[in-house]
This record gives sequence, structure tokens and C-alpha cells, in this order.
Amino acid sequence: MLEAIALPLVKYALSEDVGTGDITTLNSIPSGVNARAVIVTREDGVAPGSTSRASPSGSRVAAQVPPLAEDGDRLKAGAALAQITGEVGGILKAERTALNFLQRLCGIATLTRRFVDQIAGTGAIILDTRKTTPGLRFLEKYAVKCGAGQPSARALGHVPRQGQPHRAAGGVTAALERILRTRQGDLLLEVEVESLDQLREALRPEVDRILVDNRPPAEVKSAVEVVDAWCRAHPPDSPRMTPGRGAGPRSRSRAASPWPPCAPTPRPA
Repeated sequence: MLEAIALPLVKYALSEDVGTGDITTLNSIPSGVNARAVIVTREDGVAPGSTSRASPSGSRVAAQVPPLAEDGDRLKAGAALAQITGEVGGILKAERTALNFLQRLCGIATLTRRFVDQIAGTGAIILDTRKTTPGLRFLEKYAVKCGAGQPSARALGHVPRQGQPHRAAGGVTAALERILRTRQGDLLLEVEVESLDQLREALRPEVDRILVDNRPPAEVKSAVEVVDAWCRAHPPDSPRMTPGRGAGPRSRSRAASPWPPCAPTPRPA
């Protein structure tokens, strides 16, 4: 699936960059000259998956690009990501497009891994978002996965999300009641809050995840403490809990769920 999505993007990016033809290469490099090149890292980082997925193979440029790094590999500066073999003109024509993809995705994977390492042992997880580059969502979310992040909603149709615009008429509780009346299947329910009062309204068994939006660290810390207290007061076997609901304030019973069970956030010693 990744290759099926990446290849059209690479083809379009090449057409955007090459246009009617690479006049510099056409006028300075004779045809039929083959070469081999290696893409290497300048800094330590994380490989954004199989680099051949963002290669020009199968597009307007004839080249072979066997990857030299696998999904999520930690790389030292100077490490080889991929080897490129083909006509010199084709390699030069595709070089910038390939690097643009790799630099973007490697940067996302590397930064994600940095965040994941920072919270190691806390029980927290790093999720991706819908705030992606238009057209590159699938690839950028894949890069987050390579950095050991976890997926959230891919699109508006995957997670009912009750945010500020949705609660404009009636507040958090009223908006939730309307959503729950029409909620179908096993969709996660995410609630966005901007105050502790809204957070307390959102703390109910049917809610899977709560997003504390655009608040300073001190308020986020207070919000985590409120959620921890709610979890302790409402364990999974509580009469108030609905079986199979509530990944945020409780553990989920569905084995396929990517979300961890709710537990008090460990505090530094």
C-alpha cells in the first residue's frame, strides 16, 4: 500500500521539478554513461522506512535504488541510506526530488524518535496528527511510525472528534450527548478541551481520548493529575464503566486496539 501511494507522488514531484526536460543534463552529459551513487546522512537520524519507496524507480527516471537501511533504523552521520545505479543523466534528474522526500520523512522520523526517547518509561505515547503537508499525509504518518510514534485518526471519517466548533451550541456535555446518540460501530471518540472545567465534563466512560489543546505545561500537568484521579476512582470493573469503551479514562477490552491501558502517570523520583 505504501508503494502504491508513494509512486504517484514521486512521479508528480518529478514532473514538477523536471518540467519539459533537464536542459543542463541534456546539454552537458552524454547519453549511455552509467554511474553508481550512494545517499548518505549528514547527521544522526532515523531511517524513514524503505528508501526505495521514495525512489524514482518505475517513474520517468530509470534507476535501481536498493535500500541500505530498514524502517526505523537508527543511523549515524555518514551512514548509507540507499545505493543508486543507472544512467548519469537519470540520476542527476531525480536527485533533488529523491532528497526532498527523504529529508522530509527522515526529519519527521528522527524528531518523533527524539520525543519517544524523552518519555520512555512514563507510560505516555507519542501520537501523530492530521496537521500534515497536503498530499503527503500517508507518507508523513508512516514516518512517524518509523520513529516509534503511534497512529491517530487518518481523516475526519475515522474518529468522531468533538472540538471547539462542535460544542459552540450547548457546551461539552450537550455536544457529547448528541454524538453518542448517533455513534456507530467501534469508532474512537476524542474530545478537545481548553480548560479543567471542560476536562471534567469530558471525563466519562464513553470517551476514548481527551486532547488538552493549546494550554501551558502547568495546566497540562494539572489535567493529567485530574485524569489520573478519575482513573483511580473508576477502575475497569466499576459499575459506571461500559465494556469495551474508554481508552483514555480506562483500559480497552479490544485486543486490536493500539492504545495502552489507562494508568496513573509515573512521577519522577
